[in-house]
Formats: sequence, C-alpha cells, structure tokens
Amino acid sequence: MKIDKQQIQEFNSQFLSEHESNFQFLTTQLDKRGLNVDKVVQKIADFQIAIPSWALGTGGTRFGRFPGGGEPATLEQKIEDVGLLHALNRSGGAISLHIPWDIPEDANAIRQLAFENDLIFDAVNSNTFQDQADQLQSYKFGSLCHTDQKVRQHAIDHNKEVIRHGVDLGSKSLTVWLSDGSNFPGQQNFKKALSRTLDSLSEIYASMPDDWKMFVEYKPFEPNFYSTVIPDWGTSHLLASKLGERAFCLVDLGHHLPNTNIEQIVATLMMEGKLGGFHFNDSKYSDDDLTVGSIKPYQLFLIFNELVDGMEDPQLNNPIPAWMIDASHNVKDPLEDLIQSIEAIKLAYAQALLVDRSKLEEARDKNDPVLTQEIFQDAFRTDLRPLLAESRKRAGAALNPIAFYRIYKIREQLIEERGVHSVATGL
Repeated sequence: MKIDKQQIQEFNSQFLSEHESNFQFLTTQLDKRGLNVDKVVQKIADFQIAIPSWALGTGGTRFGRFPGGGEPATLEQKIEDVGLLHALNRSGGAISLHIPWDIPEDANAIRQLAFENDLIFDAVNSNTFQDQADQLQSYKFGSLCHTDQKVRQHAIDHNKEVIRHGVDLGSKSLTVWLSDGSNFPGQQNFKKALSRTLDSLSEIYASMPDDWKMFVEYKPFEPNFYSTVIPDWGTSHLLASKLGERAFCLVDLGHHLPNTNIEQIVATLMMEGKLGGFHFNDSKYSDDDLTVGSIKPYQLFLIFNELVDGMEDPQLNNPIPAWMIDASHNVKDPLEDLIQSIEAIKLAYAQALLVDRSKLEEARDKNDPVLTQEIFQDAFRTDLRPLLAESRKRAGAALNPIAFYRIYKIREQLIEERGVHSVATGL
C-alpha cells in the first residue's frame, strides 16, 4: 500500500497549530543559546537510517514466535513496507537485505520498485550462521574459521555471491557477522581459528569492487557461549586493519557485555578512522534487541555525543558511518516499533548537536566534572521533539507518525491486503 500525500497534509492540519506553538517556544529558547535552529533541523532531516529487511516481521526467541497479520512474505512487500515507513517520517530511506533470505529474482525490477518507493540499498548481509536447505557443508562448527577447508570455501563463496547480488542492486558495502566460536573449553584453537578467519575474510575482501566497504561485526557470545572468534571491537579492529583501508568495524549496541562503555569504543574507532557501521537497538541484559532508547536513552545520547564529535572533527578521517536499526519486535507491531526507534535515534542525535562543544572543552581543560555533567544533562533534558516534528513537516512527512499509523489503520489495511497468516521470510 502507498501513503497518500494528501492524507498526510490533512492529518498534519489537525496538529499544526499546537506544533507551531511548541516549535516557536523551543526556537526562542535555542536562539538564546546561539544555536542555528534551521541548521539543526536540516541535519536532523538529512540523517537517514537503513531498515533491515528482517525487521519487518514479528521477531521471536528460541521459545516461540507470535506473528501478527499483514507481515511481508516477499522481498517486494518488504520494500513496500520500508517505503511506507519512509513516507511517514522521511528518515528510513534505505533498506538492508539479508542473503539468502532476500535473493531478488529480478534485480532490475527490485531496483525499480525501490526507486518508486524513494529507497536505496544499504549494506548487504551474508548468512553463515544457518545451514540452508540442500547445503552440503554444515556450519555447525563454524564457517570462515572452520577446520575443514571445504566448509570455509563454501562460506567464502556465499559471501562472494552476496556481493554479486549487492552490485546488481546498487549496494556499496558488505556486512559480515559470524556466529563462529565454541561452547566448551578446549574445543577450539583460538589462534588457528582467528588466523583461518582472517584468511577467509581476505579472499572475500579481495573480491569486492574497488568502491565497496566491508564491515566486520563482533559479538561476545551467542550462539556460542564459551568463545566467539570475533568477540569484541579490538578483534574486529585487528581484522579490519589487516584486511585494508576499505575494511571497517561495525558496532551493534547489543553486542557488548553489560555496562560496557560503548561511547569510549566509538570514540576510539573514530580516532583510528575505522568506525564503518552502526546497528541500533537497546538492551537490559545483553543482545535483547529492544526498541532503541527504550531502556538506556542517556547512554544513547552519550554515544551520539562521541559520534557527533567525531563527525565534526576536521582532524579525523573517519567516513560517515552506515546507520541501521537491528531489533526484534517480539510483542510489538514491527512498523510501529521501527517508527519509535527512528524517533529515539534522531532525538539522541539532536541532543548531541545541542551540546556546546567549546564550553565542554573549556570545562574539560579545567578538570571541572561538575560543569561537564551540567552541559551534558542540559542538552539531554531539553525536549527537542518539536525539532524532529519540524524536520518531518518540512520534508512532507507526518508530524506524528505513530498517530497517523493508528488513525488510518495501516496495520488493518495490510492485514486486509496480505492476510493474517503471512510470515516474513528469514525470521
């Protein structure tokens, strides 16, 4: 289904007076701080977040999955859902595919459909953590790290195939996440496993087009619970550095042990020019894949403070990271959850833009932790939601996307179109 622009205008008219009042009040406050509001609003509008194709259906756990109605059952429907989301907030202008869950039968037709929905293709993602139907070589004991060269080659060839699909769709990057590791002490030779992984990644890296990037993701545990071959940012950085200048680290917020200082990791990787991608979610315990900002909004703000600091530092040579949501909407409507996540991400970004960096550095130079805390919390506690709404209004999106979604009964329309029993592939 498509979102009618006239509907958005009619919807916005109901809230326009209240929004303009809120926006004007906030603008007056920010003007006193010397902040260029229009510049900030434009930065918020320009910030685009990729939507993964696997996040458009109801997630699940090893205990069960409780799908809702109207979920996308084909790649075409997934693209339509991201297009719908993008029309509502003008912030989800890219889709990230997972191969082989989303192999396009006709790449030209898929590219045309994406174009019609005003979308581009973000990083393509390989899958060496599942055995596929009729797969001769099993990943039970690893993929790129496997002791059997035939298994490693199978995983390498799969990544090369993913790159070919990405080229056909206009993508420019490959994300590699490995579940490789061990469950028991002594099961795996750590040095050999890492060495084999590097050799495998090197062959994949060499097969990429010259204008492509590789993002090396890390995770401390799961599905293996004793060790993972790429458990942390240091190992990811080691591999990316050895692979070459087009290899980068990918930070997933959920892929850290409890209380890890993720903002410090972000700062270090940006200093080294090796932060390539960012997967957003939230957690209470570890890789919970919850709605962004639902548990630790202040940590999200602190992370964005380092991201903004790095992106605005002319002395650093880190590319603008690729942004993506990576969450599991086990009990929520997936599209509503994605709308909430995008709002939280952009709110944290706006709050980080509000930080007075000259005053912050002055307080740091004077070793004044009280003042630095005041500067941070002043930005965090300022309600910048009217800025986000204004950026949507100027882009022709809904002032309140969740309200629009519910008032116009989008999920009900999807159920009517697709039925109650459709299931998103790959989940």
